[in-house]
Amino acid sequence: MTQADFLEAPFPPATDLPELDTSGPGRFFNRELSWLDFNWRVLEEAENPRVPLLERLRFLSISATNLDEFYTVRVAGLRELAQAGNTTAAADGLTPAEQLVLINEDARKLMLSQQRVLVDLMTEMDAQNIMLERTADLTEDDLKYLESVFLNQVFAVLSPLAIDPAHPFPFIPNTGYALALQLERTRDKRPLQALLPIPGQIDRFVSLPAPDGCLRYLPLEDLLIINIPNLFPGYKLKAHFEFRVLRDSDLEVEDEAEDLVREFEVALKRRRRGEVVRLTHSAGAPEKLKSVVMRELCVRPQDVIELDGMLGIADLSKLVTDARPDLLWPSFTPRIPERVSDHDGDMFAAIRQKDMLLHHPYETFDMVVRFLAQAARDPDVVAIKQTLYRTSRDSPIVEALCEAAEDGKSVTALVELKARFDEAANIRQSRRLERAGAHVVYGFLDLKTHAKISTVVRREGDQLVTYTHYGTGNYHPITARIYTDLSLFTCDQNLGRDATKVFNFLSGYAPPEKLDNLAISPITLKPRLLELIAAEADHARNGKPAAIWAKMNALIDAEVIDALYAASQAGVEISLVIRGICGLRPGVIGLSDNIRVKSIIGRFLEHSRIVCFGNGHGLPHKKARVFMSSADWMGRNLNRRVETLVEIENPTVKAQITSQVMAANLADVAQSWVMGPEGKFTRPAVPEGTFAFNCHRFFMENPSLSGRGSAGASDVPKLTHTED
Repeated sequence: MTQADFLEAPFPPATDLPELDTSGPGRFFNRELSWLDFNWRVLEEAENPRVPLLERLRFLSISATNLDEFYTVRVAGLRELAQAGNTTAAADGLTPAEQLVLINEDARKLMLSQQRVLVDLMTEMDAQNIMLERTADLTEDDLKYLESVFLNQVFAVLSPLAIDPAHPFPFIPNTGYALALQLERTRDKRPLQALLPIPGQIDRFVSLPAPDGCLRYLPLEDLLIINIPNLFPGYKLKAHFEFRVLRDSDLEVEDEAEDLVREFEVALKRRRRGEVVRLTHSAGAPEKLKSVVMRELCVRPQDVIELDGMLGIADLSKLVTDARPDLLWPSFTPRIPERVSDHDGDMFAAIRQKDMLLHHPYETFDMVVRFLAQAARDPDVVAIKQTLYRTSRDSPIVEALCEAAEDGKSVTALVELKARFDEAANIRQSRRLERAGAHVVYGFLDLKTHAKISTVVRREGDQLVTYTHYGTGNYHPITARIYTDLSLFTCDQNLGRDATKVFNFLSGYAPPEKLDNLAISPITLKPRLLELIAAEADHARNGKPAAIWAKMNALIDAEVIDALYAASQAGVEISLVIRGICGLRPGVIGLSDNIRVKSIIGRFLEHSRIVCFGNGHGLPHKKARVFMSSADWMGRNLNRRVETLVEIENPTVKAQITSQVMAANLADVAQSWVMGPEGKFTRPAVPEGTFAFNCHRFFMENPSLSGRGSAGASDVPKLTHTED
């Protein structure tokens, strides 16, 4: 039995780390280095032979996109602290300057590995007749075809720029990409330095003519180099290099902003002009020309990285084409819950029957959209309230809210302007909602509203009934296809009343005095967690079965980690599924003997937040206490955001979470990485020919219990699935 199977395998023996001071900062791992370790796991999926070829290319692209965002936000923030002389240590004891040194070393290795993986993938793609050509590979026919593409689809968008006193160095935005050119005038050999920004509005890869069954592409930068004579007539290209810029993308907003929307619009413009935090360039750059670029961009040598390969490999996702379904994951259509079908698609009737928990993307997110769209058109609905943290550009949810407001219903939308990288989209959505007649509020200036709540108030007879949706993920139909999240639909009066109190808190700033089934940060969520962890430790000390199962994206809050350590020492068995950052050391004698941690990286992005407490009965058990949440266990979520922790009391929903969702995650072997006491994750080997349970495969093949309807939910399905 593999140690990745946390459901059946016993806890491994704890490791003695005599050098570790278990009372000092060494008991924590550094947040930033733990995040880099997560991105290494993402990159390693690009080398996983069990993953289809083009999906491996997608993983490579994701690892690059992740790293870009890490630099523009986390590294940018640390740089600012270090430059200001801040020497305050993180929980693990490292100062900002010390962290930057370690990040720089590890990130450079990661970028070199990305280039190596790209070479390997391109070799495999060639064998599958998908070619990423370079200039030397082009035929005369290709060049003739590309001449037409350049003149008709590219030329008019380009702005070639000389670099001299009469032509100031242009602004290169965040993730901006450009060619630096060393030219020579043919008639008198006079040198000219020039810049050619590569517009993001043009596809990075140009399709080339290819025989049936083949796909051929040329990087846009190669097309531009071929056409330098058309861009600089009378000049000869002597040398060139490509470079790409990452800028500080964190927003600064004035505390006393009178008009929050206007202030964010100004801040977004400042973001575009943030300091450069990383400059990558192609190998062989002429030193003189490189010095000009570095000087004009105000880049320090330690922030410059030379790459012998392709820049901007985040763009490789554009090569993941539906034209080769044989190289993609097998197609998967999310299910419509049987209970909703039993009621002919009527969401309110399905919810009235009993609480319903949907597991996305396995059950379609369209049910959340249907819930709101049905509410918008229902003459008995009098009010809708909704939080919006992230949503899609043409959001069907915003469409439904606008329709409801235009129909005269009372609609309140909490739009979070501080949703990083979605601020501009959220400003557009808020204005659209206001035009439709909705009440739009923006919550708190100093707290992000990250909770995912919808309420629909419906007149039924002489009563008003509140239908509530609590989610662990964003109201975003696109990401809901790949993020695993939970959606709880209920008309339970207590949960509806709790949700209404939260909306009153968001719109009126009055903290709710009493919540029945809900804890919210920054007021009660963290104290409730600490109280529940301590109660489980008491059960262990009293000789009762004691266990905690938890699943989240990140665990970094020092106080919560120390509470878990104390529970472990009391005898509580703690199994954690942490997708990304983990600041806790598992399996250390005298500290975390009874804690184990795994990370699942696979076809879908694990995003749901769940915590289960045995409550003196062990896990799984019908008397366990079970919660779903919008919050990871990080300082920002517990102290600086509005988040929810919802206790589940419906027996079928509890069984679904403990015996289906959590059990399958704990039992997963195929996609699991196990964390060691020294902080590194390893993928346990699976012997050839051995069945490796894959939780994503299981969920694709088995419907969720609480949505079964007339099909019944008497038995939790066995944790197994078909094999390829």
